[in-house]
Amino acid sequence: MKSTILIPALLAFLISAALGPILIPILRRIKAGQTVRTDGPKSHLAKNGTPAMGGFIFILAICIVGFFYARTYTKLYPILFVTLGFAVIGFMDDYIKIVLKRSMGLRAWQKMLGQIVITVAFGVYLFFYSGVSTSVWVPFIEAPLNLGIFSIPIMVIAVLGTVNGANFTDGLDGLASTVTLVISIFFTIASVWLNADVEVITSALAGALIGFLLFNAHPAKVFMGDTGSLALGGFVVATAYMTQLPIFILFVGFIYLAEVLSVMIQVSYFKMTKGKRIFKMAPIHHHFELSGWKETKVVAVFAIITAFLSCIALLSLKI
Repeated sequence: MKSTILIPALLAFLISAALGPILIPILRRIKAGQTVRTDGPKSHLAKNGTPAMGGFIFILAICIVGFFYARTYTKLYPILFVTLGFAVIGFMDDYIKIVLKRSMGLRAWQKMLGQIVITVAFGVYLFFYSGVSTSVWVPFIEAPLNLGIFSIPIMVIAVLGTVNGANFTDGLDGLASTVTLVISIFFTIASVWLNADVEVITSALAGALIGFLLFNAHPAKVFMGDTGSLALGGFVVATAYMTQLPIFILFVGFIYLAEVLSVMIQVSYFKMTKGKRIFKMAPIHHHFELSGWKETKVVAVFAIITAFLSCIALLSLKI
């Protein structure tokens, strides 16, 4: 237990905590400052210029720890592949928007193409080479469910939904970090119960995110950017599949789902009604801010919701 959970978590925390003071000044020097939306909460205007692309801090931490253990725990390789793949897409988008000052970043089709390529590569490995069953655990049901021909389309929806949900969740100081920290703890416990052998990397992510929160908690000294948020979404969905728990993302990743659905609903309703809105602002965390909630309260409540639903998910996991 100590060697597969506590040590990786501690190592990742120390690496993440040590990298912050090194990488944050570098991000400032290359003028990787975030430009805050002027139509958002006025309190966010003070965040203009805060370094972004800070996701490198925890990404490097989990990669260092992950590749060290991967020789023994080979299931870590596909998780690291998906995490790094989406991190690259996020970095390219961040670099174009923030460093090159081109507001468009990657075009929508370029992002989608990159995400589909990574998803297909992961799917091919999972279904044909990983040795992991394509059957999935279902809450409150003791026997795993074989999805058959629906496995591939469900995977595409699960990957794209989770990754983009994590991306939308990254909008407040410490929000995506804290929510994903709770999710990583859930997968650590689930991996131990299921003997899935991925608790090394999930505990490492927990430690890395705690280290990152030293700099990302309110008031944030650095933002993770798309580099970090897309990587987190990729990590979560890849881990879910390697543990045969993709359906459980609906529980533990509920905040991701709520964030992405709020954007889809807002945009659709706006177009249908020619200018009317359901939420004061989307993603939904901004709606609560504009309703009078403090930023720290939104983060705390969303984390509590994730913890509560993670507990339900663990109770529903029949072993």
